[in-house]
Amino acid sequence: MSDPQGNTRPRVTFPLLRRMKAEQRKIVSVTAYDYTFSRLLDEAGVDILLVGDSLSMVVQGHDTTLPVTLEEMIYHTKAVVRGSQRALVICDMPFGSFQQGVEHTLANAIRVMKESGAHGIKLEWCIHAPQVVKTLSEHGIPVVGHVGLTPQSVHRFGGYRVQGRGEDAASRILHQSQELSDAGADLIILEGIPAPLAHRITSTIATPTVGIGAGAGCDGQVLVLYDLLGLYSDFQPRFVKRYLEGASLVKDAVGNFIREVQSGDFPAAQHTFAE
Repeated sequence: MSDPQGNTRPRVTFPLLRRMKAEQRKIVSVTAYDYTFSRLLDEAGVDILLVGDSLSMVVQGHDTTLPVTLEEMIYHTKAVVRGSQRALVICDMPFGSFQQGVEHTLANAIRVMKESGAHGIKLEWCIHAPQVVKTLSEHGIPVVGHVGLTPQSVHRFGGYRVQGRGEDAASRILHQSQELSDAGADLIILEGIPAPLAHRITSTIATPTVGIGAGAGCDGQVLVLYDLLGLYSDFQPRFVKRYLEGASLVKDAVGNFIREVQSGDFPAAQHTFAE
C-alpha cells in the first residue's frame, strides 16, 4: 500500500495518533536533526521525528536550548523531512519565535511549514499558548504543546528540575494541558513531571500525550537521539535509558582508523584505484 506521494509505507498522521490513543497503542518518538539519522529512525519504525531545539545542546554545544535560531531549526528540519517517508516530522519553535504574541507566532509558524516541509510545529507553554494553538489550528497548522519542565524556562526554574510536585503545581500543569487540548492541540508533550500526574493528564484529556521523564502512563514516549545512543554525556537526566554506548563505539572505530593510517595498513589495495 502506498500514499499519494508513492511511498510504500503510509505517512503517520495526527488523526492516526488519536486512534492510537483510543486503541491504547503506544506512540514512539525520537529527536532527529539530520538526513542520515532521520532515514535510519524512519526505517526502524519510529512514529514521530521531533526536530527538537535540543540541537542547540547536542549538536551545537550550547549549555541550554535558548541560542538556536528559527533559521537553524528550519535548516535541520528540511534535512529530517528529506530522510523520512513514514514518520511524522515536527519542528520545535525555538525561544523567541512564539513568545511575542499570536500574530508573530503565526507568521513564524507559516514560514516553518512552507520552508521546512514539517507536518506540524511544537511550542512550549507560555501565557498565550492556548490562543496561539487555537489560531494556528484555525489556519490549518497542527500544533504540539509542551508542558511541565519546559527547557526554554530553565533559568526561571533554576535548572532542569522536576515540575508539578505538590497539589498547586500539579493542578496548574493539569489545567495547562486541558487548555491546550481544548484549544485544539494535536499532541502534548509532558516533560519532567511525576508519573501519577502524567497518568492523570493522559486519562483526562482527549489529546494524545507523549512523555519524557513522565512515567509509563503517557500515550507514548520520546527520547533525545543522542541520549538514546549514548553519544552525549554533558547532561544525563535520570529518566534517560541508553540503548547503546555510542560514544565508545565511535572512539574505538576512529582509533582503529588512526592506527591503520599511521601503520600504513590503510588504504590497502582494495581501497586503491589502479591505472
